Amino acid sequence: EVKGKPILEIILNNFIEYGFENFHISVNYKAEIIENYFGDGSKWGVKIRYIREAQKMGTIGSLSLLSEKPREPLIVMNGDLLTNINLDQLLAFHKLEKSAATLCVRDYIIQIPFGIVVIKNHKILEIKEKPDQHFFVNAGIYIFEPSILELIPRDSYYDMDTLVQKIIKTEKGCSAFPIREYWLDIGRVDDYNKGNREFWSEPLN
Repeated sequence: EVKGKPILEIILNNFIEYGFENFHISVNYKAEIIENYFGDGSKWGVKIRYIREAQKMGTIGSLSLLSEKPREPLIVMNGDLLTNINLDQLLAFHKLEKSAATLCVRDYIIQIPFGIVVIKNHKILEIKEKPDQHFFVNAGIYIFEPSILELIPRDSYYDMDTLVQKIIKTEKGCSAFPIREYWLDIGRVDDYNKGNREFWSEPLN
């Protein structure tokens, strides 16, 4: 829970704000807790179905169990993210890029706590005092064209990074969408506590 509300409900409400009505939740460990809480989604005026893993299927393998193939692009999101990403902008970007998939990324800054010495042929060229290094990290939110589901092996363990590497090599490739809005992965205790401090009672939008 974040401020007394399950994070999955926070995620659900954010999608509902943008008009989404059909959801699939992939469940395995303690699935009954999630299913009992959300039911069929009627409490929120939406339809929720469950993808039940009989075994661990990795971070994307469960999508091979979808009962019917979607006709429109589908958004896949990790269940431990706090974000107010603008889903309209994300979808518009994906359609504009015409890629097979879009992966959301987040700017991540690491400050080196020492002076960095740049050396060439044993000569010091410069010293950079405690520089920041910027990286784009995987933000755990994706858009896939329906055809991408054909790349996921049926009823097998399969991870997202393996799928993305495969998509990159396809003709349409994979685009990156930088998230500028609030975003926090609460998978670690420190970040979970941070989320509880920062999250406000009103919807993230």
